[in-house]
Parts: sequence; structure tokens; C-alpha cells
Amino acid sequence: MSQTAPDLQVRPDRQDLVYERVLLKLSGEAFGGGKVGLDPDVVRAMAREVAGAIATGVQVAMVIGGGNFFRGSELQQRGMDRSRADYMGMLGIVMNCLALQDFLEKEGVETRVQTAITMGQVAEPYIPRRAIRHMEKGRVVIFGAGAGLPFFSTDTVAAQRALETKCDVVLMGKNGVDGVYTADPRIDPTATKLDTITYSDALQRGLRVADATAFALCMENAMPMVVFGMEGDGNVARAIQGEKIGTRVVAG
Repeated sequence: MSQTAPDLQVRPDRQDLVYERVLLKLSGEAFGGGKVGLDPDVVRAMAREVAGAIATGVQVAMVIGGGNFFRGSELQQRGMDRSRADYMGMLGIVMNCLALQDFLEKEGVETRVQTAITMGQVAEPYIPRRAIRHMEKGRVVIFGAGAGLPFFSTDTVAAQRALETKCDVVLMGKNGVDGVYTADPRIDPTATKLDTITYSDALQRGLRVADATAFALCMENAMPMVVFGMEGDGNVARAIQGEKIGTRVVAG
């Protein structure tokens, strides 16, 4: 009698999926619910949304910010060495990653945390091919500790990880904004939201879509990006499943 290979899993029908594999970048501030620290209810809600999207067969990798604990640039302004402040921020990111891993696994989703700084008791080292294999098996992979180097934003890390693990799109979840506007909507009441824009057009118009390095990486490698607001029930799941949400940024 034939036996099923140990790592072979029955996956849902993927023919109707918009994306096969996505990199979801979430703001660290959201994990605190607008406060310093971590709000378990917020993280639980995020985990449920991701779990619901995973059930459709989409492969998901994630990068999370650490702004609910530390922001290196802000600590630098208060007199701290920038490199040391950034490393503190990386440790804050790992705390967010472990919290999200816990709540994802409570939702029945196998999850692996891979970190750019070695911390073997709580996470795997970042190994791109291993991350891809985890996703192929239906696991969520959360990339922690930023790039493992100071002066790099998590936006940049999201773009780099998406390219290296062969994702189809970078999904940028933002706080307080639901897409890319013609101007800052908090300053200019006439600003209008754009459904789609090219990288070159965004540059020419001076629109801040993401960190400049992340923007350049995606533009040079024709990696599409979707900028969407995290506020609102179901937005994270909608973005993962490829529904029309936020602003899509594409190569010209």
C-alpha cells in the first residue's frame, strides 16, 4: 500500500487566488493599540484575520515593526547612540513576532519566526530557502529583528524579504491612512486617494509611499506594492486575498 510523504499536505484549490505568496508588512504601533506595549486583543484579532486568509491557500510571510516598544530614530533624538537604539528596536520587533506566533498557533496556524539576529531558543535564523519551504507547507513565516543591522527600516526589510523569498506582492499595512493620496490628507482637505499609481509617477509627484530604500528595491525589481489601512475589520484578510483595497503601486 502506498504511503503519503510526511510533508505532503492537501492544499485548497488555488486556481482562483489572486496571489500565491505574499509579504505582509504590519505597523508595530498597531500591536499596541495606539499605546506603548502590546495589546493582546489587537494581536488576537490580527491573527484571526491572517488565519482566515491562510485557509484559502495563500502563502504568507510577515514583517512587523517595533514602534509600540522602541523607535531607534526617536531614541537617538533623546541622546542615545543610534546603533544601540536600533538594536533595541529589533528586540522589540521580536517580542511582537512571538506574540503574533502564539495567537496564530492558537488559531490552528503553524508558524515559524525567523530572526536576523541569532536567538536560537526562541526563533530560527533567517534562511530564505527554509522560509520558502515553510510557506510551501502552509506555515506562516514571521521575519523578526529587522535586517539585523542598524539604520535599516522595516519597510526596507519587507521589500528585501519579499524579493528573496519570491513573493508576488508587498502588502503595506498602515496606521491612520488607507492608501496613497495626491497630498497629505491630514494637511490638504482636497487630497484624493489613488487606486493605482506607478513608482515613477509617485516619485515625480513626491508622494511618500514607503521608505526610500524599500521603494527603490520594489521599483527596480518590478515588485508590486499595495498600501492599505489596517483600521477596519477584515482589511488584513482582504489585502492578503487580493481584494481591491488601498492603493496599488506598480512598475511603469
